Amino acid sequence: MPNESGTWIMYGVDWDDPECLHTVDEAIEYINEVGFLPLFKNDIPGFSLEERTVPEYWWSEDPAVDPWVWREIIARRGDVAYGKFFDKKAGFISKEWLPYFVNYRRDGYDFDALWEDGKASARQKKIMDLYAEELMDEEYYSNEIKQKAGFVKGGEKGFDGTITSLQMQMYLCMRDFRRRKNKKGDEYGWPIAVYATPEHLWGYDYVTSAYKEEPDDSAMRISKHLMEVYPIATTDQINNIIGLKPGQRKTPVKMAIL
Repeated sequence: MPNESGTWIMYGVDWDDPECLHTVDEAIEYINEVGFLPLFKNDIPGFSLEERTVPEYWWSEDPAVDPWVWREIIARRGDVAYGKFFDKKAGFISKEWLPYFVNYRRDGYDFDALWEDGKASARQKKIMDLYAEELMDEEYYSNEIKQKAGFVKGGEKGFDGTITSLQMQMYLCMRDFRRRKNKKGDEYGWPIAVYATPEHLWGYDYVTSAYKEEPDDSAMRISKHLMEVYPIATTDQINNIIGLKPGQRKTPVKMAIL
């Protein structure tokens, strides 16, 4: 969804196009088929939910056809991970491929070990303390995280960047989108993101099941799969989708695309 001359342009297909995804169930089926998928258009042609849906139906608020609503439904169902996973932008990762992204993006580290080795920021630590081992199954509205982790007036700054970095490193994902409730229990306002750990969705053993292989081997596995699914993608395009940029990771990975 690029901004061209100050105008947001949506790319997509006609309803009758054989590549069109018509329902949220079709979208989930396709995500599971390809393994992972950005929400919006990116450098790889056709590799997004945007480009496989009807542009006019976005933000129609009709759950039958609106992909913007589908992302809420997909996050809520918990069959596919949703978050800012691709170059700090939103997308989906299937349950099958999640452990490999976790292994590569975390560089084989649980967050506590990352912190102990001096590879996590104090701001990240304040957020992840809310999901300590005994609290792994907690779910928090984004505004609750801000409050509890001290990202308030006069306190910590950079909440959006910090919460995005934790999603890029696969420590958090968007579990749901819910409206807040007042003291009477009545809902109000727009739905906002609810964050949880991937371990909350699928269990620690499953989420970390790829820790047994080298993180760069997981990256290569993802890279080869993406080349099979989208053979037109270049090495640079694949690397942008797969990994964090240099400086956000212990050592930048130079992948040989086979």
